[in-house]
Amino acid sequence: MAYPQLTDKPGALETAAAIRAGEMSVSEAVDAAITRIEHLDAEIDALAVPDFERAHEAALALDKAGPREDQPLFGVPMTVKESFDVEGLQSCWGHKRLTDYIAPRDSELVRRLKAAGAVILGKTNVPIDLTDWQSFNPVYGRTNNPHDTTRSPGGSSGGSAAAVASGMVACEFGTDIGGSVRVPAHFCGVYGHKPSWGLISKRGHDHPQMARRKGFVAAHDGALSVAGPLARNAEDLAALTAIAGQYALTRSGKPLKQCRVLAITEYPGAPVDASVTEPIENAIEALLAAGITIDRASTLIPDLEAQQGHYMRMLNTAMARGAPAPSGKRATATDWFDLLDAQAANIAEWETLFDTYDFVLAPPAPVLAVPHNEERVFDSTIRVNGQDIPGASGLAWAGIATFPNLPSTIVPVGSGMYEGTELPCGMQVMGQFMSDLDCIDAAGEIGKILHS
Repeated sequence: MAYPQLTDKPGALETAAAIRAGEMSVSEAVDAAITRIEHLDAEIDALAVPDFERAHEAALALDKAGPREDQPLFGVPMTVKESFDVEGLQSCWGHKRLTDYIAPRDSELVRRLKAAGAVILGKTNVPIDLTDWQSFNPVYGRTNNPHDTTRSPGGSSGGSAAAVASGMVACEFGTDIGGSVRVPAHFCGVYGHKPSWGLISKRGHDHPQMARRKGFVAAHDGALSVAGPLARNAEDLAALTAIAGQYALTRSGKPLKQCRVLAITEYPGAPVDASVTEPIENAIEALLAAGITIDRASTLIPDLEAQQGHYMRMLNTAMARGAPAPSGKRATATDWFDLLDAQAANIAEWETLFDTYDFVLAPPAPVLAVPHNEERVFDSTIRVNGQDIPGASGLAWAGIATFPNLPSTIVPVGSGMYEGTELPCGMQVMGQFMSDLDCIDAAGEIGKILHS
């Protein structure tokens, strides 16, 4: 089955514009999206919780009311990750024992999307507890990569990326703490954005076991984790980020040719496969040829080995909520404050770097889409340049932006041959804290240069 390229289907803003222009109704846009899902999803299994009947009702209501100026997504059919609460829908994070949890109200993100005019068709698949670069569980099954169904679409927002890459929907929202938006975007060949920490509310993105016990409680964003969009173009990413954001964002408006860029393509203990380095190096060469200044080394780069150690300790502590590690030692308050101190120092180092550079380019992961595996990627190995290395080492390329709370946009840069298969490849475009729209604009400009 052939899947759409990025330009084969209209994006979210294009769809909203067509509806406003009277070229189609909201009901027609929603019906067409549902038809695409019914046609494609038997092979991909991206949609975990459909909500088609209520989507029809919402479409009819929007058609009757007509568009408002404050609804930039008017009539746009889209999906969200299973872990976001949508009133009346199941949220179980892949656990059979938690399928009786029905969200009592919309998450803050879903509320904002609906207020902007979007129509939610349902929720997409995840790994158990959102902790893998694959997306399968005993409740919803396994999501396949649209480019090769024997491979993972990534995780934990794998269903999200697969839905966008296959053409089911124009845009989606996932979450990211260990590359969970960036890696699926990279594996599936779409745009994705990990926002600055705290920009987009995660209220209503709560583990169902906690929510069932304590009610609707997610009043905080949690350490490191963010909610971020996936789309088929940078313009949609920017609009979705602005719509969902809790704070007003500004743009520098500075063309990429006037920017100073640093490329980081090596990370201690995290080698990158040639299938990733080659398309990224080709992209860097194309950018240099277009007159963009790119440095390949800098004394301003923080100690990445130390950063990775701190990131992994904070990640594991946050994900386990301080529960005992395999060593049997529970994290103490002192342990946590020591990590916060290390993070603050690391943030200051990146701030100093961004006094000189506008953007940092980096791989999103050490490999392209991995074959399906019954084990978690982080508990097994990945094949890098003919050698098996620990899968968890790949988290370094996620933590490079996550630990210092930086925004990072994935731009598709081409494809590479990984284990005999040609697969999509992306590249991270990182920027200073709260420069989200600048990162997205730079990624969009890079995409236009590479595909011109």
